[in-house]
Amino acid sequence: MPVFNDIIFENRADATMKLLDILPKDRMISEKWFLVSVSTQGIPIVNMIANELNLDYDLLFCEPIYAPNNKDCIIGMVSETEEIVLNNALVDSFGINLNFIYAEAHRQYEEKILPKVYKYRKGDLIGSLKGKSVLLVDEGCETGITIATAVKTVINEQAKTVSYAAPILSADVANALEIVTDEIFSVYKIQNFVDIEFYYKILKELNSENILEIINNSKNYWPFQKRGEN
Repeated sequence: MPVFNDIIFENRADATMKLLDILPKDRMISEKWFLVSVSTQGIPIVNMIANELNLDYDLLFCEPIYAPNNKDCIIGMVSETEEIVLNNALVDSFGINLNFIYAEAHRQYEEKILPKVYKYRKGDLIGSLKGKSVLLVDEGCETGITIATAVKTVINEQAKTVSYAAPILSADVANALEIVTDEIFSVYKIQNFVDIEFYYKILKELNSENILEIINNSKNYWPFQKRGEN
């Protein structure tokens, strides 16, 4: 088990290089895996992997659903295909009505997800994943509800295989994901996980301009490549 100082990444680039060391690169290239970032903050990591292996990637948009009387309490998540994953324990303990959840999910879709779709994909929803070997990627994973939503979305989009990669994630989340994913790749799986920022020396929050700069200059960002072919 690594000691504390061994598990801090300098930055996203450092984390990505260490993640690349454990990925099945030859197999990914030969099978033409399709990469999907499950957050805008994971785009630099996905972009680096895609550039290194010359693979295409996309960005999947998900937004949290909050408890009606506590805007800091996430009770679920909705994706751009309107797949919903709930924390049933919280929903039951708060006695939250399903009508509220579906209405709130739709509101998040309309107010948060669709504007991102227009900003980062020029209005196109995520392309077909049917028959593809998909690798979901992020900079880290704390609770697992976002990645669970992404996995459900990709499975329902008929991907051939669904794997997940992150430089660091909670060991509890890793155990849960093993049931629903084909493979998990992580540099470190941490017991008593604190939060993602805790394990990076520098983890600058990226704004929309940062993200647009990366994808606009990427030869591997599939939505823009696809648009160029039309």
